[in-house]
Amino acid sequence: MDVEAFFEEMPFASLLGIELTACADGHAEGRLEMTDDLSWDDDRLVAHGGVTFTLADTVGGAALVSLVDRPVPTIDMRIDYLDAGTGDLYAEADVVRRGGDVGVVDVAVYAADDDALVADARGVYKTG
Repeated sequence: MDVEAFFEEMPFASLLGIELTACADGHAEGRLEMTDDLSWDDDRLVAHGGVTFTLADTVGGAALVSLVDRPVPTIDMRIDYLDAGTGDLYAEADVVRRGGDVGVVDVAVYAADDDALVADARGVYKTG
C-alpha cells in the first residue's frame, strides 16, 4: 500500500490541506497550512480544535498504516490542547504499540513558526 497516496486521496484530509511529509517504520509527519476557512476567529488565524484534532488523527493513522499496510479506523483519540495554533501546523507521530487487534500511537502537534507544542494526543486504531 502506498501510504502517502492513500492519505493524499482521503477527501476530508485533502479538503483541509493535510500533507504527509514523512511516513515509514511506525513514524509519520505531516503539515497543514492555516487558512481563514480553518480558523475559529474572524480577526486572526487561530486553528479550530477540530482542525488540530484531524491533523493529529490523520498523521497518527499514517504512522500505524506504515507498519500494518492497510487502513486503520480510529477507535479512540484523546487530545490535550496546550497552546493556540495561530499559523501553519505540523505533527509528528510514533507507534507505541502494534497489536493484532489494536495499535496505539502518540502524536504531537506543533506551531510551524516557533515549534511551540500546540497539542498532545494519543490515538487507538483498529489493526485487525
